[in-house]
Amino acid sequence: MIRRLVKNSFKSIDEGLYNIKDIDYSHEPLNLKKNILDIKTKNKIPLITEIKFSSPSKGVIMNRDNVDLLRISREMTEGGAAGLSVLTQKYLFNGSLTNFIMIRQDTSIPMLMKDIIVSEIQLDCAKKIGADYILLIKSIFDKNLAEGDLDRFVKYANKRGLNILFEVHHEHEFNEILKFNLGKADLIGINNRNLENLKIDLQITEKLLKKFNKAKNVIISESGITNSNQIKQLKNAGADAFLIGTSIMENNKQIATKIKELVNPI
Repeated sequence: MIRRLVKNSFKSIDEGLYNIKDIDYSHEPLNLKKNILDIKTKNKIPLITEIKFSSPSKGVIMNRDNVDLLRISREMTEGGAAGLSVLTQKYLFNGSLTNFIMIRQDTSIPMLMKDIIVSEIQLDCAKKIGADYILLIKSIFDKNLAEGDLDRFVKYANKRGLNILFEVHHEHEFNEILKFNLGKADLIGINNRNLENLKIDLQITEKLLKKFNKAKNVIISESGITNSNQIKQLKNAGADAFLIGTSIMENNKQIATKIKELVNPI
């Protein structure tokens, strides 16, 4: 599956989808890491809520044509989200840069451009559409599937003024990223979903945090999280924040309520 995801990104690049010319919402990147730590001091749960309409594992989650995009993003913000993740990958996720741009103009909290990054062209685009964070998936670079190594992409992101969410799944990936020279606002995400077979195992976060000392890094647990009990379990294991998309999007008419339940633990 990961090769298919990468192939789709190159297809989007070839189609010119990331060639943004007439807009520029670039700004000093907002610090999601600081937001997460501030929320933790208030004994609340830091959430990065994700706007996505389809996924490879679920298929169509919500029909984009029948949705008020800004209502969703506002409800997420009002519910207490620390940041917003917005899918911009067209294929399999039904994401778009237009969705991101609409939300960027309407919100003042940090935003992650959620995409399968394989080219510096996407980083240039991320800056122009006003992203604060971009996603770099470790396994893509370990498999040499991108236009350069991880070091090169990190340096270019830094040059463009973009913060990074590094995503790992396997032990060796997590161990290597922990030794990496992360920026002050950068984050590490542990994806509970195996990108090869799409299977979810919430114990991935627990296992990695048990085996390795996260030190002062802020760790995001991603994928498969649906309720407060799971959040409590992952929090006890050492996760600092949680990226949740599908289970929130499926509660289309009760998004703010769902987020408030997760943010304010009993």
